[in-house]
Amino acid sequence: MAKLVSSTYGDALFELALEQDRVDQYLEEAQFVRDAFLANEDMQGLFDHPKIRKEEKNAFIGSVFGDKVSEEMVGFLHIIVTKDRYDEILPIFEYFIHRVKEHKGIGTAHVTSAIEMTKEQKEAVEKKLLATTRYNTFEMDYKVDPSILGGLIIRIQDRVVDSSLKTQLDKLSKELSKIQL
Repeated sequence: MAKLVSSTYGDALFELALEQDRVDQYLEEAQFVRDAFLANEDMQGLFDHPKIRKEEKNAFIGSVFGDKVSEEMVGFLHIIVTKDRYDEILPIFEYFIHRVKEHKGIGTAHVTSAIEMTKEQKEAVEKKLLATTRYNTFEMDYKVDPSILGGLIIRIQDRVVDSSLKTQLDKLSKELSKIQL
C-alpha cells in the first residue's frame, strides 16, 4: 500500500512539474523538503502526533516552507497533510526524485570493491556503465568491503552484477560439493 501512495502522489507531482515545465525547480524543492525532514526527526514526530490538528500541521508547513519553496509545493504538502498521508512524505519525495532522475537519464550506481579504487578505475567503471546502459550520467556511490576479496559488485536499481571473488568462490564450492566421487 505504501508504494501505491508514494507513487500516486509522486506521479501527480511529476506530471505537474512536466505540465508547468518546472521539473528542475520542483526537483530542487523536493530535495530541500526531503532533506529538512531527514535532518529533523522532531518534524516527522510533529506530523505523526495524533493530538496536533491538521490545521496546526498546515500552519507549520506554511511557516517552515512558505518562503523557501513555491506555492505549488506548499500546496502539495497541504494536500498530503489534509489527506492524512504525512507518514508517507519521505517515500513520496523519494519516489518523485527517482522519477525525475529517470526522466533526465540520471542513474545511480552503487559500486562495492574490496579495496579503495583509484580515480582512473572509478572513471573507467563509470565510462563502461554509460556505454552499456541507457543513462546519460551517473551518480556514483563507492563503498569498500574487504569481505568480497576482489572484483566488483555493481548495483543499479534492482539489477546487480556481482563479479566478486567471494561470490565466484562460493559458486565453485557449491559446484564441487555436488560432485560425487
